Amino acid sequence: MLELKGLHLKEGDFDLRADLGLRAAGRYAVIGPSGAGKSTLLDAIAGFRPLVSGAVSWNGQPFTDLSPAERPLAMLFQDNNLFPHLTVDRNLALALRPDGGRIGAEGREKIAQALADVGLAGMGGRKPAQLSGGQQSRAALARVVLQERPIMLLDEPFSALGPALKAEMLDLLAKVADRLQALVLIVTHDPNDARRFAPETVLVSEGIAHAPQPTGPLLDNPPPALAQYLGGA
Repeated sequence: MLELKGLHLKEGDFDLRADLGLRAAGRYAVIGPSGAGKSTLLDAIAGFRPLVSGAVSWNGQPFTDLSPAERPLAMLFQDNNLFPHLTVDRNLALALRPDGGRIGAEGREKIAQALADVGLAGMGGRKPAQLSGGQQSRAALARVVLQERPIMLLDEPFSALGPALKAEMLDLLAKVADRLQALVLIVTHDPNDARRFAPETVLVSEGIAHAPQPTGPLLDNPPPALAQYLGGA
């Protein structure tokens, strides 16, 4: 279980607090009004933002004091984080060798399998600019998969895709997460994404990241701040 105990972040006038638990292998959406702190919550879990107080732990083991690279998680951002000057193979190799060192036959086999898993078999020699937007998203997801971390954090990774392709990517993510038995926390502004992917949703609103609730009932009967935000959705 991923536990956020008495978490408190503060940046200027902005405050965010969280006290909740997320079960291993669960799929969760993070939703809330613009500027509420959805991305900030993921950054705090990943170690990119300092805490005023509180602790983050995985299966009872705190990792609040660990660097982002040492934490049991992988993170995928909206821009996919693919290096444009490297081939897809080399981008994925960084998941296995962050220092940029050479990988052996076993590593190359893992990369080929990861690409096959996301429907990009045979495309490892291409550079990101030679891929479509959907293919770039698949390549970025393959790199996260290669890290084999028990927690996957995704910050609106498919927001630039059209509805059909986004739905396809969410289904692929669910399939990959189930195979890896990974806990997935995905930030989205689209309630349809939450309904499609996540049985439970964490609402971030009015300075609090609330404990997860069943997605359908939350979105069918949202609290006032979320209802106002979703009004035009």
